Amino acid sequence: MKGVAVSDDSAQEHASVAEEARRTAKERAKSEQERASADAERMKAEMLNGPMSQEVLRQLGLIYGGLILIGVYMVQPFLTASSLDASATISIVAFAVAIPFLAALVMVNRQEAFRGRRTPSVTVTVAQVVGQAAAFVGIVAGFWHITSIAGVTFLVAGLVAALIHSAGFWRLESTQEASEDRG
Repeated sequence: MKGVAVSDDSAQEHASVAEEARRTAKERAKSEQERASADAERMKAEMLNGPMSQEVLRQLGLIYGGLILIGVYMVQPFLTASSLDASATISIVAFAVAIPFLAALVMVNRQEAFRGRRTPSVTVTVAQVVGQAAAFVGIVAGFWHITSIAGVTFLVAGLVAALIHSAGFWRLESTQEASEDRG
């Protein structure tokens, strides 16, 4: 009978230790999730109104203007063409969407710069995605019109460049945060 009691106590101790480990893991996960959420909110606030806002506005203005310029240059040869293949048609239609969206975003960008803050408008965010994506499609299709290898190369290089920018940005910001925590 004594052996059974010891075994029950041991099983209860194991269950108690396992339950404590689960509770501790849940608390740790919740704490990490709250910290990540707080960091995301802080970065969002900085991007909209903080010191990073002005730099973001400058970069977006450069991006919008550059994409409009590329679109105008890429569409010019197609304006006098007697017929267009599929890739040329896709390029023209994509830039027909992108250029007005990007022009509107340039105007919003100027207003944001004047006010010193970014707009939290969902419509503007959607316009950014549509305008930039349409310009990217237009550029890829324009290169594809020249040769499919150039189109695929630009597509892959553009995606890799976006990853490089994202990794560089987040790495730079995470080291900035670490230096602010120490200072």
